[in-house]
Amino acid sequence: MTNEEKVKAIGPWINPEERVTVHFLDESDLNAEVTGCNAELVDLSIETRVPHFKQRISVALRRTEVSEDLSHYTRDPDRPLKHRRLMLVIADKRPPIVY
Repeated sequence: MTNEEKVKAIGPWINPEERVTVHFLDESDLNAEVTGCNAELVDLSIETRVPHFKQRISVALRRTEVSEDLSHYTRDPDRPLKHRRLMLVIADKRPPIVY
């Protein structure tokens, strides 16, 4: 998949009401929000163990695979319910969380 195709797939998920699934090499099945995306980077806000504290990172699209997570559903009440959501598989370890 090219970066342009990835941007088209990620674009509709840039929504504060929607969550996506993120997998790193050392952690998997993380909930995140896509906050932005361009031809080189995708910006994520990943949930942490601390309530109301999110880890904000940018990941290179070239290190990211885009697919669907069939085990979760969408949550935005203003959109039709879908029984799948975006899944990003990142070929790196998760960056350390700085509290």
